[in-house]
Amino acid sequence: MAALGLAHAVEDGELAKYWTADALKAPYRALVTPGREHGERLPLIVFLHGDWQDGDDNESQLEGYGNGSLELVDRAIEGNIPLVYIAPQTTGSYWPPRRVAAAIADALARFPVDPRRIYLTGISDGGTGVWEALKTWPSCFAAGVPMSGMTELAGLAPIIDVPQWAFHGAEDNDTDIETGYGGEMVGSRAVVRALRAMGGRPRYTEYPDEMHPMWHRAYATPELLPWMLGQRLPGKPCDFSSLDHTEQQSR
Repeated sequence: MAALGLAHAVEDGELAKYWTADALKAPYRALVTPGREHGERLPLIVFLHGDWQDGDDNESQLEGYGNGSLELVDRAIEGNIPLVYIAPQTTGSYWPPRRVAAAIADALARFPVDPRRIYLTGISDGGTGVWEALKTWPSCFAAGVPMSGMTELAGLAPIIDVPQWAFHGAEDNDTDIETGYGGEMVGSRAVVRALRAMGGRPRYTEYPDEMHPMWHRAYATPELLPWMLGQRLPGKPCDFSSLDHTEQQSR
């Protein structure tokens, strides 16, 4: 599937296959866009897929043009912006934060990544995974971009200063924009409202006419990539290799 309005459309086969070197042996795909000239360290975009792409084939996570996330890669290529994009794969309809950290640690060892410019984005369960990882390590990520996700209101206070841009369709027929699945985890509108009430300033885009899979539209937002790349950690970056990568199989 080609990226809308852009001359270049990256092919799935251009993303190399890797497996983390730790005990998880977690699969992920990766690509470095051209444009690096002076040995500078590059921003890292981490894409977390939805539950129907679970597995260990190291391919399914890129279906549907990475659910639109490869639009970001196309925009980077079009603008000659060097960056690293990775798409790890999980199992069990859940993104354990330690699995996310393991993929990032491996990418940091392989690619010239700037640890102050690591950006998380994801769709559906991957959007939920973005918030879970931010809550677990609130000082490790430059920004989070969850789409059609949900999370518990508990634990939001430590991430009020983390730059966030959430996207959700008002007619979401899977993850309700307010109530999520009807349990303690609530939808994006409720999460954003709570963050703002605590003094946070998240950006929020709600599509009144969209249901659950609105990600191609969101990732095609022209301002999204510049906004992400404009964020960076204000303090010391995290050492992802020192984080516990022991994976929990249930929430």
